[in-house]
This record gives sequence, C-alpha cells and structure tokens, in this order.
Amino acid sequence: MGQRLAFDQWRGKPHHVKTMNKTFAVLLLASAAFAAGAQTATNAPADGARVRELSLKDCIQEALAHNFDIRISRYNPLIQQYTLSQAYGGYDPSLAISGLHSHNNSAQFTPTIINTNGTTVFIPNTTLSDNDLFKTSVGGVSPIGTTYSLFGNIDQNEQTQIGVPQQQSSGGQIGVDLTQPLLKNFWIDTTRLSIDVGKNNLDQSEQALRLQLITSVASVQIAYYELIFARENVTVQQEALTLAQTQLDQDRQRVQVGSLAPLDVQQDEAQVASSKSSLIAAQYTLYADENNLKNLITDSYRHWQGITLQPTEQLSDTLQLFDLQDSWGKGMTKRPDLLQSRLEVAQQGITLKYDRNQLYPELDLNGSYGYNGAGTEYSGTFDMYGQADHPFYSYGASITIPLSNVKARNTLKADKATLEQKLLTLKQLEQSIMMEIDNSVRQVATDFEAVQASKQASVYAAAALDAEQKKYNVGKSTTFTVLQLQNTLTTDRGTEIRNIANYDEDIARLFQNEGTTLDNLDIDVNVH
Repeated sequence: MGQRLAFDQWRGKPHHVKTMNKTFAVLLLASAAFAAGAQTATNAPADGARVRELSLKDCIQEALAHNFDIRISRYNPLIQQYTLSQAYGGYDPSLAISGLHSHNNSAQFTPTIINTNGTTVFIPNTTLSDNDLFKTSVGGVSPIGTTYSLFGNIDQNEQTQIGVPQQQSSGGQIGVDLTQPLLKNFWIDTTRLSIDVGKNNLDQSEQALRLQLITSVASVQIAYYELIFARENVTVQQEALTLAQTQLDQDRQRVQVGSLAPLDVQQDEAQVASSKSSLIAAQYTLYADENNLKNLITDSYRHWQGITLQPTEQLSDTLQLFDLQDSWGKGMTKRPDLLQSRLEVAQQGITLKYDRNQLYPELDLNGSYGYNGAGTEYSGTFDMYGQADHPFYSYGASITIPLSNVKARNTLKADKATLEQKLLTLKQLEQSIMMEIDNSVRQVATDFEAVQASKQASVYAAAALDAEQKKYNVGKSTTFTVLQLQNTLTTDRGTEIRNIANYDEDIARLFQNEGTTLDNLDIDVNVH
C-alpha cells in the first residue's frame, strides 16, 4: 500500500511577475503597501521573537516522539498482540464444580390383615431418601486438537423406612475422557487458525507501523528542505526588491536632472511593486512551511506557535550516484507495504489450509479410563479410589461423513480464487514499486543536471545584469532592458535554489520508495 506524500509541489516555487502597465502598477503598489503593513515577517525573526535552531536530526527525533500519525500507528501492534494472546485463550482449561442435595419423602400402601375375619387394611409405608451429589471436572482442548476432561463425582445416599434399619451408601467415579480427531480438525482447527492468523496480523501491523515511520520521516525531511528553500527564497526576493528600489532611486535622480523621462520611473515603480508582492508571497510561504514542519514534529502545536524555526543545515547539491538494480533489490526486500502484501498472501494460505481440512470426514478416537469407588460413607469411596482396584475403561471410534459437503467445497474454491487474486495484486505492487524506483533514480539524476544548469544560468544572469547596468549608466541601454534582466536574475536565482531543494527532496523520496529511509538515517526503531 504505497502512501504518497501530501505536499503541494507549487509551494515555494519562483513567482514570475512581468512588467506591468502604469495603472495596474499603481494598484499593485497600494495593495503591496497595505499588505506590508499587515505582515512584517521577513527572513530574520522580529525583535523579541523566540527562535529555535533545529537540525534535520532534531526534527526527526521530535517527530518520532510526538508525530500524531506515528503515535496513533504505534497502538496497532499492541492491539494485535493482545488479539493474538486472546487467541491462545482457546487452550485455557475450564474448571466445573457442582453440588446437588435432593430429598424425597415417598409412601407405599401395603395390605395388612388386622382381624380374624380377614379384613384387610392398607397401611402407608413411608420412605425418606436424602442424596448428596458432587461433581467436578477440568477440561479443554490441547494444541494437537485433543479434547480432554478430567472428572470426578461422588454421591452419598441415605434411606429411612419405618421398621427397617437406616440404609446409607456412597459411590462415584474418577477418570479421564479423551477424544482425538484424526482427519477433520487434526492438523488445524479453529483455535490454531486464530493463532496463525493472529501472528500474521501482528507481523502486518509491525510492517504498517514501519511504513508509517518511513512516510512520516520522509515528510519531515521534505518539509525541512522546503523550509530552507522558503527562507532562501525570501532572501532572493529581498535582494530583488533592493535592486528594484535602488534602480528607482537612481532613476528619480536622473529625472530631476533631466537625463531620464518620467515614464521610465513609472516602470521602476511597477518593478518595485511587483518585487514587494513577490516578497510578501515568499514570506507567507515561509510562514506556512514553518507551520507545516511544526505540525509534523509536535503533538502540541500551541506550544510551538510563535516560535521561529531556524534550520541549522543548508541544501546540498552533492552528487549522489544510484544503481537501479541495487535500488530495485532494496525495494523488493525493504518496502514495508510489499512485505505486508506478502504477509496477506501467506494469511490467505493459512485460511486455505484450514478450509481444505474441513473437507475431510470427522474421524475421532474416543477413550476413557478411571476407577470406581463405593462404600457406606464418603471415606469408603475415597479409600477405594486410593486402592485403584476397581478400574473402568472404554475405547472406540466414530466417523461422520458429509453426504454433499457443498459449503466446504465451495468455500475452498473461493479461497483458491482469492489466493490467486492476492498473488496478482502482489505482482502488481512489485511492478509498481519497480516503476517508482526507476522514476526516482532518473528524477534524481535529472535534478542534479538541472541544479548545475541553473547555477550557470544564475552566474550568467548576474553578469548580464552587471554589464547592462554599466551600459545603462552611460546612456547606452534602457530602463526596460535593465528591469527585464533584473527579473531574469531573480527568476534564475529562485530556480537554482528550487532545483537544489528538489534534488534533496527527490533523494528522500527515492529512499522512501526503496524502503531504506530509516536505515539511511541510522534510525533504529523497535516496532514491538
């Protein structure tokens, strides 16, 4: 399950503004002045603002401890561990104890001759019976499917009848009952199915957590690089505004001495307004990128609000070479979503194994063994148990054969079809990962070339502006040409730092696509 980074790719990219006509320039200047009064954030924090310097490692450590997505995902393995332990509860034995007292007052009418003429009188013969019965058993299922029951029972009976001596007796049994399946439920049953599925779900949850860690760490990396870019872009826009303002001040002096037409000053004013607008936009992007990084590294945004983040690192344009085959190998062995998909295939195999077993008849061996006990009192029965000289036992087998088994056979067919579907899904994911890595490797190489080209473009643009400025100072160029070259220089500088940021971010994405983000950053995370 490849999870994409939710970053707006347009944010922080150079803002191109063309030379505007006089009317629009006046309106833009007014709006820019209003916005500048409302927002005074610059590349440097305002006086009294709290500044916190952070390296990329600091941000990652904060995210590992406080990122909400990571904290939420950490519960999944814990929940699955509890679920697995719950499945093992299928082997828990159960203890049953019962006691029963019964009393019976019965009467029989027996004929009795009471005089010489033979008159018969029916006289009731009352019998009082009291019985105490106690039973106990411990039973359950073993890991090989054996159903067992260790049992014991004893009863005490007392009978009282008129004219007959009181009769008292005790008796009972202790023993064990066993039932062992030989076909259905022999190599796997519902308890073993639940345990195997629980183990698989635990492994999947751990891979899902690792995937979330990689995703969050990569997001922090990209947000950190975006923040560096945003700060540097504010500097570029400030320099552009300084150039435009300097040109405006110089041209106003030229107008005063009559060496320049007022229309050229209006072009300068439009350039200043445009530069202010670009600076305001860059400042807001910086503010938004700071908040984005804060959101990724804290679970208490309120405490970070008002703090200016100061990255201690710079964007890097150091050449890094990647081998496509090596990256593919890492992706096939490291990607958590791929490992998770393979576990899903394995889990379907477990289900298939269980449902195939359900096709078989129920062939069970049954047996019991124990000892009888008897006496006039409880003690006599227990003594006979101890002597173990009155055993009982039984053994046998039973078989239950389904006559059609429609449900089991079609369940198995559905399992096989589902397994084939999951295998195809796995192959599709493998191919998708290979394509992502291929694109990432090419993107990194392309961005490095773009960085080199944009660096040269910035150097040439600066040289061209300097040369044109000198020509302008001696009256051999126009305001329009100088302003155009100023825009070109600003654009090229913005493109240069944008390309460097893209290069660093694409390396982070390549590591994410390989599944090696944590390894490359030496992050040892215990997912258990």
